[in-house]
Amino acid sequence: MSTSVFHPKDPDFHSSIQENLKQLSAQLGSPLDESSVMEIYQDACDLLSHLSPSLLTLARVAGTLLVYRVKDTEVEESKWFSSQVKQCLDEEEVEELIESISRTDAL
Repeated sequence: MSTSVFHPKDPDFHSSIQENLKQLSAQLGSPLDESSVMEIYQDACDLLSHLSPSLLTLARVAGTLLVYRVKDTEVEESKWFSSQVKQCLDEEEVEELIESISRTDAL
C-alpha cells in the first residue's frame, strides 16, 4: 500500500498540516486560533501513535477531528471516532473508517 512518511519532528510538516487546519476552520465559518489548531493536530498524532500513518492519513484524521469540533458534533460521536481510530490495526483500516463516516448511505 502506501509507504509511511510520518515525520513528527519535521517542522515543515507540522506547520503545513496546522496551516491547512486553520484555513479549513475559516472556510467552515469557525476560524480557530493557533492553540486550538495545535490541539487538534496533537490529538490526531496521539490517535495514530500506534501506527506509522502516511501524511495523508494523518491530515484526514486531523481534518475529521476539526470538523467534529467546528460543527459542534455530539461529544459521544467524536469519542466514538477516536476510539475506533485507536482500535485500527493499520492505516488502511483508518482510511476505511474515515470513508465510512463520510458516506451518506452508511446506514
